[in-house]
This record gives sequence, structure tokens and C-alpha cells, in this order.
Amino acid sequence: MGSLLVHRDWGKIAFSIFMFMLGIAMIVPFIFMISASFKPSAYVFSEPLQLIPQPVYWGNYDRLFQHPYYFKWYWNSIVTVVILVVFRFVLVTAAAYAFAKLKFPGRNALMLVLVATMMIPPDTTIVARYLLYKYLHLIDTSWVIILPAAFDVFFIFLLRQFFMAIPDDLSEAAIIDGCGHYRIYTHIILPLAKPALLTMVLFTYIWNWNDFVNPFIFINDMDKQLVTVGLEYFQQQAGQDYAMQMAGSCLIILLPVILFAVMQKYFVQGIAMTGIKG
Repeated sequence: MGSLLVHRDWGKIAFSIFMFMLGIAMIVPFIFMISASFKPSAYVFSEPLQLIPQPVYWGNYDRLFQHPYYFKWYWNSIVTVVILVVFRFVLVTAAAYAFAKLKFPGRNALMLVLVATMMIPPDTTIVARYLLYKYLHLIDTSWVIILPAAFDVFFIFLLRQFFMAIPDDLSEAAIIDGCGHYRIYTHIILPLAKPALLTMVLFTYIWNWNDFVNPFIFINDMDKQLVTVGLEYFQQQAGQDYAMQMAGSCLIILLPVILFAVMQKYFVQGIAMTGIKG
């Protein structure tokens, strides 16, 4: 900002101020959530609004830790998302490798059909999916969340673009040395695609960790419910106790924030490389 003032670049100064204000507006809800979690429920919307609680109230977290279901839901979410990440990693990377490096009839047409399915809004298929899952006895199990999400067309397309950017000369040299496609896939392609793979893992974790609609519709058993929907039950049980719900929300975002902080370098690198070469 200092150099912009020296050169009187008013356009960039205005843009910088706009982006700064936009950034502040985006983090205000998170600051309010954290602040409300440390207040008694009666003071959450008190006026004037205090972003720094005086004094800090820990009672919401105490009641949260004593809740009979909250950490059960939390554990269900962890197990479901971790299994989903493993399944998606295996299925999506194998499919992307096949579309990028193998020659078979109808490859491009099949890829086009898969990409076209991304245009169908998921909400329009809820009834059909519910009937199918019920027929397959998946309702009220974690598999109703894991299995349908394991094969994701968006990430197949993203990784296919990344794999296609890897020179075929590497694969051809490996074949001359006696390697099969499995060894090329595991020993050459996957290590070279590490940023894109970690980006997929991070997106898979965050998107499914925050998913509310699917567990809300397809899981009814409270013992098997996930933490996002659990917060809704949590509110119903505690009435309009927004402070306690905010405390629960703070713990929910804790793991995604830590994961993003650890993988930020690979996440940005993966998005940049895939976008440039896609």
C-alpha cells in the first residue's frame, strides 16, 4: 500500500481497499461465531454487540463436552469422511489414469457423458436416490454417504487433465523397461501428481465434512448421524440456545482449518498447475 501511495496509483489503491473490506466482511461471521461461543446464550445478541466477551464464559463448552451424542456424531463424521477419502482416492485416480493414458474405444465419448452428468443438479435426483438406497438397504448406514460419493466425476476430470500433462515418454520408457500399467500408475503417475491428489483429498474432506443434506435425508438413526446434522438436533433439544450451537460449530471447523493449514502449500500448487495445464 505504501508504494502505491508514493506512485499515486489510485486505481490499485481503490481495488486494495475494496478487497480489504471484502475480506473483513467475509471473516465477520466467523468472529461472531467464536465470540458467541464464549457468551451466555442471553448475551449473544445483546446491544451494543461485544465481539470480545466480558467475562469469557466457558459454560457452553462444558455442556457440549457432557452432551451424550455430540462426540458420537463427531466420530461418525471422522470415520465416514476418512473411509470416503480412501475409496475416492483409489477409484478416482484409477479411472483418471485410464481416461488419460489408456487407449480404448469410446474413451472420449464416455468421458463426455460423464462430464455431462455434472450438469444435473443433485437435488433433482433425491427421490430416485432415496428409493435406490432403500432397495439396496443402505438407508441409516454410513455407506449411504460413502458409496455414492466415492466415484466423483469432477475429480476424474480434474486428475485426467493433470495426468495428460505428464509426458507419455515416461510411460513408454517404463514399458520398455518391463513395467506394466499398474507399476506405471503407482510408481510414476501418482508420485508426479502429488499436488493434485492432495487437492482432491482436501476438497473431499471439506465438502463431505460440511455436507448437511445427504445425512439429513438418508440417515435417521441418531446413533449413526453425522455432526453437521447433529447440530440441528442439538438445537432442537436445547431450544434456541445459539451460544451452545456456536460452541459446537467452532469445534466442527477445527479439523478442516488444521488440515488446510497443513496442506495449504500443496493445495494452492495443485489448483494452479491443474488450471494452467487443463
